[in-house]
Amino acid sequence: MVTKYPAEPFRIKSIEYVKMNTREDREKLMKECGYNPFFLHSEDVYIDLLTDSGTTAMSDRQWAGLMMGDEAYAGSRNWYHLESIVKEYFGFKYVVPTHQGRGAENILSMIAIKPGQLVPGNMYFTTTRYHQEANGGIFKDIIIDEAHDPVIDLPFKGNVDLNKLQALIDEYGAHQIAYVCVAITVNLAGGQPVSMQNLRETYELCHKHGIKVFIDATRCVENAYFIQEREPGYANKTIKEIVLEQFKYSDGCTMSGKKDCLTNIGGFLALNDEDMFTEAKELVVVFEGMPSYGGMTGRDMEAMAIGITESVDQAYIEHRIKQIRYLGDRLLAAGVPIVEPIGGHGIFLDATRFCAHLPQEQMPAQALTAALYVESGVRGVERGIVSAGRDVNTGKDHIPKLETVRLTVPRRVYTYAHMDVVADGCISLYNKRETIRGLKWVYEPKRLRFFTGRFEQV
Repeated sequence: MVTKYPAEPFRIKSIEYVKMNTREDREKLMKECGYNPFFLHSEDVYIDLLTDSGTTAMSDRQWAGLMMGDEAYAGSRNWYHLESIVKEYFGFKYVVPTHQGRGAENILSMIAIKPGQLVPGNMYFTTTRYHQEANGGIFKDIIIDEAHDPVIDLPFKGNVDLNKLQALIDEYGAHQIAYVCVAITVNLAGGQPVSMQNLRETYELCHKHGIKVFIDATRCVENAYFIQEREPGYANKTIKEIVLEQFKYSDGCTMSGKKDCLTNIGGFLALNDEDMFTEAKELVVVFEGMPSYGGMTGRDMEAMAIGITESVDQAYIEHRIKQIRYLGDRLLAAGVPIVEPIGGHGIFLDATRFCAHLPQEQMPAQALTAALYVESGVRGVERGIVSAGRDVNTGKDHIPKLETVRLTVPRRVYTYAHMDVVADGCISLYNKRETIRGLKWVYEPKRLRFFTGRFEQV
């Protein structure tokens, strides 16, 4: 039987109790936190949709794998298991382990970017762009224009605009492009996928000009599901086959194991170029750990190896995508503005329309995030002008076209009943949206300011 919203393909073996504070408690806590939900204690959050990074519920097989951890400082058997799994499922020749995805981003940026070079990508992500810019790169957005419009419904809204990429090559020359970074899926566009055709054409264009392509593989399994569901010729291919084909059209990838690898920590950099691999191995010792653990424990590496094999299970990934679709469909039915189409890892409330009474300089997405917690005990995260940061040269705010609140659903953690609580909270707040007050800075960090910044109400 095929259902629109399939039931959870698992049974619950262990539970964690949560509590709902009173509204008065939440108002007090949010003010004390400087209207930044990152400062909340997790025990004060009823439903935590801050991120899907490292918040996965691991399986019984993964927990069993933890007991098989070989904690040798060098040459852990768990590393060799993980390395073999990554090569099998991703298809790259070389693997460098890191403590999480940003460790891989940092190493790749150090070995692949010369100061002043461009790094085109299909929309920025916060930590990715930071590492690129910190190593002298200049980010250039080459995603299709439609990705910046929250109401346009396209099957592959994360696609690279090949004309934009060609224009950069024509204007600056291929030698001035460090590499092209393609995210699958595109986080800040709303978890939007990239088609296999677009991956193939981007790779062909780049290699015609001698430019390398690196994939941000963080949610590659989710991207594969959308390809299977939406792209002609892939309906009868397995998720594992589609994942592997995606990486044929790249020279390497960075991976945060905390998302689609179904673990709570870890990551890796995968490469095909032996010289880059040699340099990356030298740097991993400096910044992460030995090339046979890279900041992870043996038990973490074992859990990741098992998680990769579980992530491509058809029942798992279908439930994953459709649970989020259920939440999005409930919000759309109530008229709550969200980014469309519904993406792969969360729902993105469109703060520009939700808080139409607030100008962007009053940080409507940050204000909406704080208000949603007070209203419902649900913690989301701002993805707008605060996350976009400042231009490293001019010091002026980046002004993103999308001003959103990301409600990111952890994997295998919540039920449809939890999604109903989230939907009810969003709908209730939307019905009194003009009560949401704008924010201004109290403390603005110089780097990745959305993590530790503090605000007060205007």
